Amino acid sequence: MKCECVGKPFCGGKSRKIWYITFDQVRMEPMDIVGRTKEDASLPKATMTKIIKEMLPPDVRVARDTQDLLIKCCVEFINLVSSESNEVCNKEEKRTIAPEHVIKALEVLGFAEYTDEVCAAYEQHRLETMDTMRSGKWSNGAEMTEEEALAEQQRMFAEARARMNGGASEPK
Repeated sequence: MKCECVGKPFCGGKSRKIWYITFDQVRMEPMDIVGRTKEDASLPKATMTKIIKEMLPPDVRVARDTQDLLIKCCVEFINLVSSESNEVCNKEEKRTIAPEHVIKALEVLGFAEYTDEVCAAYEQHRLETMDTMRSGKWSNGAEMTEEEALAEQQRMFAEARARMNGGASEPK
């Protein structure tokens, strides 16, 4: 496989690896990550396990190997979207990847049906960030106790769970 982005700084001219699927096994070759080893590129296992369990019915169990595979898939997806976002950014001769570049990358990669949800999540994040910055908690996290932070985290998890299950939850 030839590299489509020869000469661009993100991949250094190396070919991106893709999924190889056979009937008897699923084998994933991770994308090349500039300046990092494969082991460095991961997501927090406890957080991912919690997200996986929250998305499934309570009577469904997930094997540890399956959880690891899902985490690897998420990392690979993030790498793929990041790489394409970088290419979109480079085509526009920009030096910083903006949310618009990520949305365009999703469209290029064939995930156009998710752009509305991504835009809504980004808008909500932007509004929450603005509220946090205005209230002064952005610069000094000491204003929130551990109990308040835990309650806020649980509220945000509940809102995300409601969005993923098709229902929109009003912020409390």
